[in-house]
This record gives sequence, C-alpha cells and structure tokens, in this order.
Amino acid sequence: QVQLVESGGGSVQAGGSLRLSCLASGASPSMGWFRQAAGKEREAVAVINKRGNPAYADSVKGRFTISMDGPKSTLTLQMNSLQLEDTAMYYCAASRLLWPAFQAANFDAWGQGTQVTVSS
Repeated sequence: QVQLVESGGGSVQAGGSLRLSCLASGASPSMGWFRQAAGKEREAVAVINKRGNPAYADSVKGRFTISMDGPKSTLTLQMNSLQLEDTAMYYCAASRLLWPAFQAANFDAWGQGTQVTVSS
C-alpha cells in the first residue's frame, strides 16, 4: 500500500494563501485532497488522475488548484483566497481507480493529515 506524507499546513489570515504537498511512496492512478473540520464529516476538496483531469468541490472552485507530478508521485494543493470556512485538517489520499469521484470509500491510502487554520 502506498504511503502518503502531507506537508505545508499552517495558520493564515483570511484572504491569504497556502500550498499543501503530499509525497507518495509510489504512483497511483488518481489522488485527492479531503478535509475534515471540527464536528463535521470528512469532505472531498479536489481530485485529479494521472491524465491530469481535475475536479473540485463547489466550495473551492476558482480558489484552489490541484496538481499531480506523476514521476515524482507528488500531489499539490494551491489554496488561494482562503476563507474561515476552509479551516480543517486536510488529508491526502490515493486511489487505485482512474476516477474515484469524490467518494472517500474509493481511496485506499490516506496520509496523517495537516492542519490548516484561517483566521480573521
């Protein structure tokens, strides 16, 4: 099973930017970012496959950009115009499916998470 390690979380003021990275021990057909805020269920943020096709949750469209460097097995999430509602633990995930959609159950491997806190 692929191992995933996230980095890049932190604290930022509303309107600011952060860049999350996820280093994988091997390549996967698709990868994604999920987040879980305190007291809420885990939700998908963005997913991308090895063909470079991204998909975003409506709440982050136009603000977040996901990218995947296949040869280096690195997943990145560029987050701009951060809002208070973006505060959450962010998780990197990998799937054996070419298109797992936004279904967490379709992802086989998960990182330990990195905290993103947005303040006013």
